[in-house]
Amino acid sequence: MNYPEIHSTTVLGIVRDGVAVIGGDGQVTLGNTVVKRSTVKVRKLANNTVLAGFAGGAADAFALLEHFEGKLEETRGNLPRAALSLARDWRTDKFLRRLEAFLIVMDKQQGFILSGTGDVIQPEDGVMAIGSGASYALAAAKAYLDGSGLPVREIVERSLRIASDICIYTNATLTIEEL
Repeated sequence: MNYPEIHSTTVLGIVRDGVAVIGGDGQVTLGNTVVKRSTVKVRKLANNTVLAGFAGGAADAFALLEHFEGKLEETRGNLPRAALSLARDWRTDKFLRRLEAFLIVMDKQQGFILSGTGDVIQPEDGVMAIGSGASYALAAAKAYLDGSGLPVREIVERSLRIASDICIYTNATLTIEEL
């Protein structure tokens, strides 16, 4: 798959045993300059039943989050249907298809990574990461899940801190949400 390279952030989500946790760093960059350190890139949606996080252009991501919220309302909170509907629109709508961002959306049972190319990816193990530091956070989370016995929230936090130590586009000002 040919995804746009996003130099922006790190968002990590884990769904495990009826618990969903998503976290993201707070750094905003413009080129290679840090312009803000405390932006919130994760949120609760649909009366606190869905978590969402974004990586990419902030304006693009906010537009997609708003559109996704509308899809959740249309589908009465059915996460898979809302995710598929957004991906379809994102791929075909003239305005939406220009937006460069990725989303993670999740509830207590499942999670999806959504891309502007129309991908709706549901990882088998419930671990999802997007953004510049995604591979670092993903590797750390999988290692913690494999043998640590730590609570999911702590795994998300520790994994994002590891990513922030490695990725220059990720900082350690974290926002973490849990269902």
